[in-house]
Amino acid sequence: MSKSIFSILFTLAFSTSCQVKSQSPEIKINKTDQESIIEEHLKNGAYKHHYFSLEWQEEIDKGLAKDSTIAYLWQQKAMPLFKQRKYEIGMEFIDKAVKFDKENWQPYRAFIKCIFAKTYEAAIIDFQDCKKQFGNGYVMDHSYDFYIALSYLQLNKYQKAEKIFKNDIEALIAENGEGWVHHLDLFYYGISKYEQKKYIEAIEVFDWALRKYPNFSDAQHYKAICHGKIGEVEKGKTLYERAKLVGANGTINEDNAIYELYPYQIRWNK
Repeated sequence: MSKSIFSILFTLAFSTSCQVKSQSPEIKINKTDQESIIEEHLKNGAYKHHYFSLEWQEEIDKGLAKDSTIAYLWQQKAMPLFKQRKYEIGMEFIDKAVKFDKENWQPYRAFIKCIFAKTYEAAIIDFQDCKKQFGNGYVMDHSYDFYIALSYLQLNKYQKAEKIFKNDIEALIAENGEGWVHHLDLFYYGISKYEQKKYIEAIEVFDWALRKYPNFSDAQHYKAICHGKIGEVEKGKTLYERAKLVGANGTINEDNAIYELYPYQIRWNK
């Protein structure tokens, strides 16, 4: 589940990029020509350079000059800019990707709004539209509802976030079993309770997350606070010290956490 984002994008270059699904009817697509352009300007062009380099952008621009309707090229042009925190410029290009391939790239754009750009109201609107059109799918290992709930959490709408997290987790268990529940889903579900002073309930959910990821230092940290809040100060101190010990290697382990600090993530090296 935890592959690098670059590996994922490299793999998708010759699968999703050729499955153009949601174009406007007036746009004529020659898939064979597009595959050839992607081969030339990504595999044999941009991929020979670091994605933060000018050469990466130049190679993609060459491909877009030949066919400006290739959604995957627009996404690959945007992706490094988000990782450089150049959100406004990157959003212009990901909007182009969505224009030419809505089903594949609108969820990715909504993810960027939530985790990178942190425009949470806009992320909710985008994800809700994705759900309306495509159902509650997944992007970057988590459901659209997960990101909607996380956005509400970041907007201090804790009750709404808790309800969505709860429903999403219960639906996943009903469909696939508890083994499919991600520890990060549980962490933020616990946070939604913690923010409402439901400390005992939050501890129970953090324990659930910790059974899945025992060295999850962020969950240990907030669990420690909860114990302190209910008067179990010494237990909280012990748990906090344990969290600090594993903090360098046991924090949120999402692929994109190397580029962006996730909500409620602790900076253990500070």
